[in-house]
Amino acid sequence: MPLLTAVVLAAFFGYGAAWYVGAIEGNFALLLFMATLVTGLYWLAERFVFLPRRRAAAQVLQGQLDQRRSELAAQGITRVDESDAAATRERMLAQPWWLDWTAGLFPVILIVFLLRSFVFEPFKIPSGSMIPTLLIGDLILVNKFTYGLKAPVINKRLTAGNPVQRGDVVVFRYPPKPSVDYIKRVVGLPGDEVAYINKRISINGQPMAQTPASDFFDESSMEYFKQFNEQLGEQRHRIIVDGRRPAFVAGADEFKYKNGCAYSIEGVSCKVPEGHYFVMGDNRDNSLDSRYWGFVPDANIVGKAFFVWMNFGDLKRIGSFN
Repeated sequence: MPLLTAVVLAAFFGYGAAWYVGAIEGNFALLLFMATLVTGLYWLAERFVFLPRRRAAAQVLQGQLDQRRSELAAQGITRVDESDAAATRERMLAQPWWLDWTAGLFPVILIVFLLRSFVFEPFKIPSGSMIPTLLIGDLILVNKFTYGLKAPVINKRLTAGNPVQRGDVVVFRYPPKPSVDYIKRVVGLPGDEVAYINKRISINGQPMAQTPASDFFDESSMEYFKQFNEQLGEQRHRIIVDGRRPAFVAGADEFKYKNGCAYSIEGVSCKVPEGHYFVMGDNRDNSLDSRYWGFVPDANIVGKAFFVWMNFGDLKRIGSFN
């Protein structure tokens, strides 16, 4: 078992190292699931096989000590140094290293697996596409149960949950590369006619309310941008636009249902297919979103982002957001 365990642990560390250096495309959900499964099997084996064996061996030793003590007592010897025997018994009952690194870690790994799969998942903002709502380096929490629970790894829906609302900030698996997580704001729901023309959103022919706000200074680029308060459904939030950038969407990829979109010099309009969403970043001129690569299938939705739990560069960032 020690050799087998060493091979298993080496496989896990090798997978992580190859993922870290970019040699393979890793899947953290699968890795965590496998770690939970493997350590769980070791935990069961420890509880029902290995620990009972160690206890039985310790009992045999204790029986031998009791017999020796009785024999010595019969000879009139009542003081016996049993420190070595006690140390031996403790060593016999102690978990070996290969169980410490497997069965011993199972409770912690199981808790992490359940929390990440069904409750909250941490996510780090890697880019400025959601400025001013979210800044680079924000560490956020994603609610995994609001839209219904999904089975880990296979991502099959287990419960219905609440429907995705227009204006929600969601984390989802990037459709062109599902192993990568993206974060954007939901603009269009299934069946909506979404238009982003001259940097203004209209949904089903109705322009969304947009009022000017004070200019926003982006510390990551050391530039000022025009800022607006925008209303999407019941959700009110801020956006920024770059007046130097044209409204024209340049370099849109080929994607499924693209025939439902019309591109022009003023922008783009799309009919959102059933079971899909149209998403955009709040940094409207610096966001790779549905305008460029298409719609987000409902199955790709990971959860609703709702709270900044840490930003090591600015502790004032901690708190909820819209």
